Amino acid sequence: MFDAVHLQTFVVTEEGGKSRMASTLSCTDEGAFKTPKNVRVKSFVSSGESPITIPASPFMKKLGCGTGVNVYLMDRVGKLNASPWAVKKINSKCATKQAVVYQKRLNEEAKVLKGINHPNIVGFRAFTTARDGSKCLAMEYGGEQSLNDLIEKRREDGLKAFPAANIEKVALHVARGLQYLHNEKKLLHGDMKSCNVVIKGDFETVKICDVGVSLQLDENMRVSNPNMEYIGTEPWKPKEALEEDGEISDKSDVFAYGLTLWEMMTLAMPHLDMLDGDGET
Repeated sequence: MFDAVHLQTFVVTEEGGKSRMASTLSCTDEGAFKTPKNVRVKSFVSSGESPITIPASPFMKKLGCGTGVNVYLMDRVGKLNASPWAVKKINSKCATKQAVVYQKRLNEEAKVLKGINHPNIVGFRAFTTARDGSKCLAMEYGGEQSLNDLIEKRREDGLKAFPAANIEKVALHVARGLQYLHNEKKLLHGDMKSCNVVIKGDFETVKICDVGVSLQLDENMRVSNPNMEYIGTEPWKPKEALEEDGEISDKSDVFAYGLTLWEMMTLAMPHLDMLDGDGET
């Protein structure tokens, strides 16, 4: 089913006869869906005079939430043909100590996202201060629902695995996004899962989101700083992330990517029977 996606390391020959080692995750275009060309959008970073005005949370539709953050839909009223933005803000109910940690992650995500430009990864739009004084990260609106939302709905409706065409499209487009992160940006996503894949319409677009816990990779595709912690989410964590001296590499993302596709086939959370009853997912 997934002939367009290969999870292996191999030598590829570029124009001019030069060869290089490809990432563990690579993909081809043969018989695949065509990835739309990415469109560059002017973005803004917070300074004292940012032209971006983001309303307080109560005036925006809540799209969802994550660890310590809420995500809202911001309609850009008054701007001709302006697409909406997804705005991520720290949950105001977080304890001060936790809020500091989550704010640091949000700052890091803004920094990383600003340097990324790929059609299968949500784009950076702004990092600024809302009217209520909270720091917030404005991003491309990647879609109405996460892949996890669609999996849960399908399970609740008593349906079986997603159609092969949907699974193939997610497989290919997420693979392209990860390949870009690994090969071009030398970044490990660090929390690959169905919750961090957003879908627009009937699988019209597929985009990776939430790069706030990404880690830098070295030339050997291993995490360059051994003191950096792999955050991840337990059901999707690879074996090396659960071991005290496990070596984290691009393969850690590939493992979680495989489990994300497995979710689409089984409509189940991976390793659910191995989780402690009190554990966070």
